[in-house]
Amino acid sequence: MAAVETGPAQGAVDLISNLRQLHGSFAAREQKVADFVSAHLEEISAMTIAELAGAAGVSTPTVVRFCRTMGCDGFREFKLRLAQNLAVSLQYLAPSHRDAPEGGVSAVDQILGALYATVNVMRQQLDPARMDAAVTALASAGQIVVAGVGGGSTMVAQEAANRLFRLGIPAVAVSDSYLLQMRAATLRRADVLLLVSTSGEAAEIANAAGIAGGYGATTIAITRPGSRLAQEASVAIEADLPEDPDILKPTASRYAHLVIVDALAMSVAQMRSAETTENLRRIRASLTAYHGRTGPQPLGD
Repeated sequence: MAAVETGPAQGAVDLISNLRQLHGSFAAREQKVADFVSAHLEEISAMTIAELAGAAGVSTPTVVRFCRTMGCDGFREFKLRLAQNLAVSLQYLAPSHRDAPEGGVSAVDQILGALYATVNVMRQQLDPARMDAAVTALASAGQIVVAGVGGGSTMVAQEAANRLFRLGIPAVAVSDSYLLQMRAATLRRADVLLLVSTSGEAAEIANAAGIAGGYGATTIAITRPGSRLAQEASVAIEADLPEDPDILKPTASRYAHLVIVDALAMSVAQMRSAETTENLRRIRASLTAYHGRTGPQPLGD
């Protein structure tokens, strides 16, 4: 069976990658356009098709053919998509000191520095009244659904459910957007939907808050001030957290969100100390019977 030749992705989502992948395979005159574009990415949005043709030493029809080879209908669409692509790509394309060793500073020190800086910013922004309101709702919840969509938020949501179920409260983490809408619709008064979103603009998260709130559940958000989610939530725990400009460092905001989750869980545990202590005793006893270790272990492990 003959192999099927594949070209750039439909819609030319990532023009920069397409330029690199197709380099050397363009028709000769189109390659001249590709070479000029690759060397002047930031200048193309301000150029007319005639100016690009002149700069590359080709005709305007050649520029149009190049744009179509790249998956665009014409030069206007090519400029728009390239501008969109550059808006999120420049920080990854620009040379940076990040590739150079930083003397004796270890990777652990760099991570800890970002963690301390982010958590200190978070600490100054927390509203004690909102933290207390969240603790009260969680401590009296019939059930808790925790949700986050995306890498960092999903991880924080899973850890929140992991901390809370040990306290004797039914808690489950959800990251699938459809399942989240379904779960939200099953909640009622005395139930809690705990939502984690750094941006607070994810539609599936904000929609779920509206659904659960409509059925009387308390919605708690850990998110950015003024975001769509913050406005939808019954209780918004807000923090505007900076990210390190070094794109190779992990996202520090998730550490701050984990601190908030741990603070909420500990406060709930203290409020329900009798039930929590008995629940943790049962967990430890069952695990000891399972693996036989009686020495000190992390909580619940």
